[in-house]
Amino acid sequence: MDNQARDLGEIRKELDHIDRSMVELFQERMKLCGQVAKTKISSNRPVRDLEREKSKLETLKEMAEGDFNKRGVEELFIQIMAMSRKLQYGMMTKHGVIRRLPFMPVKKLVTENARILYQGVEGAYSQAAAIQFFGEDADFANVKTWEDAMNALSGGRADYAVLPIENSSAGMVGDVYDLLVKYDNYIVGETEVKVEHALLGLPESGMEDIRVVYSHPQGLMQCSKFLSEHKDWEKISTDNTAGSAKKVLEDQDISQAAIASERAGKLYGLKVLKAPINFNAANTTRFVILSSQKIYREDAGKVSICFETAHESGALYNMLSHFIYNNLNMTKIESRPMPGRTWEYRFFVDFEGNLSDPGVQNAIMGISEEAASLKILGNY
Repeated sequence: MDNQARDLGEIRKELDHIDRSMVELFQERMKLCGQVAKTKISSNRPVRDLEREKSKLETLKEMAEGDFNKRGVEELFIQIMAMSRKLQYGMMTKHGVIRRLPFMPVKKLVTENARILYQGVEGAYSQAAAIQFFGEDADFANVKTWEDAMNALSGGRADYAVLPIENSSAGMVGDVYDLLVKYDNYIVGETEVKVEHALLGLPESGMEDIRVVYSHPQGLMQCSKFLSEHKDWEKISTDNTAGSAKKVLEDQDISQAAIASERAGKLYGLKVLKAPINFNAANTTRFVILSSQKIYREDAGKVSICFETAHESGALYNMLSHFIYNNLNMTKIESRPMPGRTWEYRFFVDFEGNLSDPGVQNAIMGISEEAASLKILGNY
């Protein structure tokens, strides 16, 4: 053992003294940041001054010795500056400086005489989700594609649309996420439908006759284990599971089968050759209810947003830190590639809260100030 080694207890006492001093200095710094916030509020100046931050970080790094310490000082003050900004955003929220979020709270969704769209043909899981949310007697209409539904909603040709957004086995429905960014439609509700796929054939078909199987790509994915046992079958993707059942009926070919719900099978007069065939018995699809109006129920408890960050180190962490600071529980995060921008991504986040909550408003303000772009997808 090195004879020059100091007693660990003595070293820790010195560290405690330094830490206490750092806490006191941090609190003094935050008081000054509060004064900065008051000045910015009175002069209507933005919280973040990116050029000053970069200049300040370079100056602080030069005060440190050695590469390790320089990097450590930079990381430390990036966090301190982030805390300063959060304090300032909070003060601006309390003073009503933040712009009012353009969403209107309502006691309940107006569904009387509403026209509701779902994608696919009769018997689709989307139809089941629509019925589950709105009831059997609502005015339903079907469209061919998810974008058809979004387009009709934006154009005022429907009041609500029901689209799948996530499956517990196959994951996110990426194309729907992209459409949420493209169109000014907003999530106002959600519902979940248990997925129980069946292999459907013509009444005279048997398992030994099947050579071709049709289904939506997610339907094929969710039944991949079953399909792997029939490697000689050709698997063909279609726009919709129920549409696959309809095709089998129309083609009248005993070598064809569809993967769809038993409900779709009954609707199109097909025989259940085997069920259930999805490998996850708890398989569930989450559907979102969309409106072209910026509204949310007063009792809404989940917020969905999407944002883009700068393509630089720590950018995503800075965005997510706003949820931590405002004590918001983030329940989901997904990413999608940015079209035309290699290795850059748009992030989709769900978190618990209501747009009327100060903490939610504070977090949204912080993210909107620091992200390259932000869109509130809905509160439901």
